[in-house]
Amino acid sequence: MAQYIMLQGTSSHVGKSILTTALCRIFLQEGQRVVPFKAQNMALNSYVTADGLEMGRAQVAQAEAAGLLPMVDMNPVLLKPTGNACSQVIIDGRPVGNMSAREYHKGYAIKAFEAVKAALKRLDKAYDTLVIEGAGSPAEINLKDHDIVNMRVAKYLGAPVLLVADIDRGGSLAALVGTLELLDEEERAHVKGLIINKFRGDVSLFTPAVEFLEKKTGKPVLGVIPYIGDLGIDDEDSVSLEDKGAGPLADTVNIAVVKVPKISNFTDFDSLSREEDTTLYYISRPDELSGADAVILPGSKNTTEDLLFLKEHGWDQALAAFMEQGKPVVGICGGYQMMGDAVVDPDGSESDLKSVEGLHILQGTTTFSPEKLTFQVTAECRSLPFLGESIDAGTLTGYEIHMGRTDVDGRDAHPFIVTSRSKAPCQVTVGAARTDGLAWGTYIHGIFDNDDFRRRFLNVLRRQKGWQDLPVSLHYRQEKEAKYDRLAAVVRESLDMPRLQRIIEEGIR
Repeated sequence: MAQYIMLQGTSSHVGKSILTTALCRIFLQEGQRVVPFKAQNMALNSYVTADGLEMGRAQVAQAEAAGLLPMVDMNPVLLKPTGNACSQVIIDGRPVGNMSAREYHKGYAIKAFEAVKAALKRLDKAYDTLVIEGAGSPAEINLKDHDIVNMRVAKYLGAPVLLVADIDRGGSLAALVGTLELLDEEERAHVKGLIINKFRGDVSLFTPAVEFLEKKTGKPVLGVIPYIGDLGIDDEDSVSLEDKGAGPLADTVNIAVVKVPKISNFTDFDSLSREEDTTLYYISRPDELSGADAVILPGSKNTTEDLLFLKEHGWDQALAAFMEQGKPVVGICGGYQMMGDAVVDPDGSESDLKSVEGLHILQGTTTFSPEKLTFQVTAECRSLPFLGESIDAGTLTGYEIHMGRTDVDGRDAHPFIVTSRSKAPCQVTVGAARTDGLAWGTYIHGIFDNDDFRRRFLNVLRRQKGWQDLPVSLHYRQEKEAKYDRLAAVVRESLDMPRLQRIIEEGIR
């Protein structure tokens, strides 16, 4: 039987995911068989496992930190918002349908907890330690009866809980005291320690606050974690985009990503942001295109709605004018679908609209169907026309996760060929490119995580600016490993690790 430690927060975005990641790496370094777990995720960033199942992206980073391949038992319930207080519900990696918030919370959530218990049973047999992440706050009175991710999990397992607050937001002491006050007696008994996260400045000046908290709550403060800049670890959801780049900079390749309302899988571009010669930033209005060397249309949880948004706000004309300047447009997954002639939805899989005219940047029509395609893929990039040049990047790895099928004709080039899906050999076209080199799109998520392809792409943009090529210097996946080690070192130094180990060993008494 495994041991458990659970991280809950005073609110969303206090750093639970990052601290879970840190503990996974720390326990791995100590020789434990450690696994991350989050019962239910609500996020638009998702990932496809080796067996073609869908899970939340945050648990993927945690799995990497734990030295594991991602698997859906780490996140058995995933909610992907589709708009209008509705989400696609994914259980054990497979969609079971779209539900309103009321339908899910009032009827289905407790049923979904059966999948949570089954996943926990399997993990409990296979691992020494489960590092469990909660969601939001455990003190949301309106949600507690249907909660399957916070105290219901802690009670089910008898797991000790660490309560995390973000001091960088302000009000962290009140948030900790208030959260504990709103918990019932049994729930408070599960909370075995407090963590102050994202502290800036001289931590010794915080000693009176620590003493106050421990006296007021009767709970030990296990540590004050400093604010850690430049983490370079995948973000869980789009709230973090507020911190991602302010605009173009001189002497860099400037790449703008359009922040559509239903943006998903924006982690596709994190590797670009890590390149020293590149500035990657997110824009919401067409007038922000000025200064960009290339623009990317990202994935979307609702391609139809985001396509309508682009057209209503003049992005179709702005992107056409951008290309007239000789600057390229790139689309990934939903962005690729929007670039075509039309998006057709005969079965109402995504919206009530049967057809929406596309941006006419690429040729082709996307037709939605209820079945979602989810695969890890191996692919080849063969003679991608790009700004008067041709990119041959050889073998690529990534994943597909989409509901539409795009039918193309012979007017565009088709340089992206998937050669295996979930290890099964195939020959499938998954993208298109204009022969004039001004636009291309693909269904391959993670394409920029391929170091050679990313550098070839950036070097073409460098040559457009009259600059020399640069060699591959960023090995993205290896750099991520170093980031996990750095995070673990900071957290280990900041936490009372012996006390934490006693909490884990003692559990709930």
